[in-house]
Amino acid sequence: MTDNLSTWWEALELLEKIYWGIAIPFTLFFFLQMLLTFFGGDIPDDAGADADVEGDGGIGFQFFTLKNMVAFFTIFSWTGIACLDSGLSNGVSIAVSLIAGLAMMFLMGLIFYYLSKANESGTLKMKNAIGVVGEVYMEVKANRGNIGKVQVKVQNSLRTLEAITDDEIDLKPGKVITVKNIANDNLLIITTNKIN
Repeated sequence: MTDNLSTWWEALELLEKIYWGIAIPFTLFFFLQMLLTFFGGDIPDDAGADADVEGDGGIGFQFFTLKNMVAFFTIFSWTGIACLDSGLSNGVSIAVSLIAGLAMMFLMGLIFYYLSKANESGTLKMKNAIGVVGEVYMEVKANRGNIGKVQVKVQNSLRTLEAITDDEIDLKPGKVITVKNIANDNLLIITTNKIN
């Protein structure tokens, strides 16, 4: 089998070798990327992603992303291989490959753009945090001395969000707090919970 593979590889022209050299790794990346997308492996663990605000339009259409580049090279290489196998010239094969790859990048960009728009209903609306009881995660200093972090349950999800306080005492981790208001559309203003 190794001899057959070696013979096959030696029989290829330079452009075919380039296409195959691109096709094999990028196809593997493409399928791995699809698996991670479907099973949630590419969702960031970043709490900052939770801090989208109600009026935020989200991320617009993105053309140059890692996913789109993987899709480009995958389609570009397989289209080139198909064109050369069909007997098209090198120049025509490259032109058709480029057009197919760019079309795939555009299609992937559209798909992810519309998926993000469809997912907007799950975006955190910061005003829903007002009145919620939570717990200090990272110390919040008195009189807006720093930006700390608190954990609150908003929209049926426990979230870690940035917070400040107007209280006269520092709020240490573990302290029970209540969200009084929102500052700058994404910063919680908290106060000590009176039962604590």
